[in-house]
Amino acid sequence: MKRGKKYAETAKLIDRAVQYDVAEAISLVKKSAVAKFDETIEAHIRLGVDGRHADQQVRGAVVLPHGTGKTVRVLVFAKGDKAAEAQAAGADYVGAEDLIPKIQNENWFEFDVVVATPDMMGVVGRLGRVLGPKGLMPNPKAGTVTMDVTKAVNDIKAGKIEYRLDKTNIIHVPVGKASFTEEMLTDNFQTLIGAVIKAKPSAAKGQYLKSVTLASTMGPGVKLNTAKLG
Repeated sequence: MKRGKKYAETAKLIDRAVQYDVAEAISLVKKSAVAKFDETIEAHIRLGVDGRHADQQVRGAVVLPHGTGKTVRVLVFAKGDKAAEAQAAGADYVGAEDLIPKIQNENWFEFDVVVATPDMMGVVGRLGRVLGPKGLMPNPKAGTVTMDVTKAVNDIKAGKIEYRLDKTNIIHVPVGKASFTEEMLTDNFQTLIGAVIKAKPSAAKGQYLKSVTLASTMGPGVKLNTAKLG
């Protein structure tokens, strides 16, 4: 893969053999975000678990103190009073069965998070095939299947992110934008890593945090010293 001149320049700042502490890593990631747009800073956390086993799944949600820097569009599946409540809370789209053909047939995906009241999960389940692969299926563990739609919408708008293992047992989540201050990125990262450590399954054996890397959208990865994170 051919990398640009800017990437090569910023990659020189980072010693790939070194595991940095959080403050230094964040400083380097910010310096290496030189694209013309406001790059997203992501954390890539490799865990010592086997997500194929239900008792070693790691999944949850956490509200980042400074948000992600991204405007999140929320779709709520609800009826009656709960639909009105979702609208009042600032949900971008609210609906019920009427949304099924729009999503299934018109390929409408102008939303980033889906919230549903428990009574609507039968309806939402019909969209499992299209929402599942995109990671959009509401889930009680992530707080997106709930009767308290006001709290769900408020939390998401305030910077709540969902984390879960991918097939290779890595969690990929945004922790902010390159335009954030180092303090904001540090707060967000510490909140995230704290939640992931707390979510450690009792069935997990050996080293839990295998590797943690921070990277901007276009920049090189910076490895963190996992021994200092536990």
